Amino acid sequence: MPFDSSLLFQVTFWADLLRLIIPATGETLYMVAASTVFAYLLGLPLGIILVVTSPGHIMPNPWVERTLGTLVNILRSAPFIILLVALIPFTKSVVGTSIGTTAAIVPLVISAAPFVARVVESSLKEVPYGVIEAALSMGASPKQIIQKVLLPEAKASLILGVAITTISVIGYTAMAGTVGGGGLGDLAIQYGYSRFRTDIMIVTVVILVVIVQIIQSLGTALARKLTH
Repeated sequence: MPFDSSLLFQVTFWADLLRLIIPATGETLYMVAASTVFAYLLGLPLGIILVVTSPGHIMPNPWVERTLGTLVNILRSAPFIILLVALIPFTKSVVGTSIGTTAAIVPLVISAAPFVARVVESSLKEVPYGVIEAALSMGASPKQIIQKVLLPEAKASLILGVAITTISVIGYTAMAGTVGGGGLGDLAIQYGYSRFRTDIMIVTVVILVVIVQIIQSLGTALARKLTH
């Protein structure tokens, strides 16, 4: 029986592809998960403050609301690729390096946190003020209103916001590959684009699309369940 060299080539091709794709996918998921968590640790309180200090709400403070809103808008308006480069000294001072997946988390968080703040603000403003007035009439404190009224009433919208934020962070991680951030974006640039490996670029795009679809489907399903 003659030796089938084409079969050996196919096996080697897929083995080589998997050797590159699997670690890169893991790096992307690590960056996305860590960045989203830290972005919400910063962005959720910012979003709550933006809502409760707005005119006519439970703790109106125009100066705080305007100042914080301006800061959020400035950070949101900065293109991520520029922010990524501009924060290299800060990233290096925080994690000790400006290259790699862990280093990429720093600019990802700083870029995503203002986005989270606006998403949270939008979700909380959907809560009917009549519900808040009812809680105020029963003597609820601002802290109790936030914990027992605003967040529970907006939980479905907040879950959808998490899905939207996570998908946005996935796009940011792809751009982080341009400066050696690791993950699928780095793989697509270093191996796909620079070495003319169209197959690698296609596979990375497909994997990113699948990840996005899974996250969006889970977010929508969970939000529906919470709404009911």
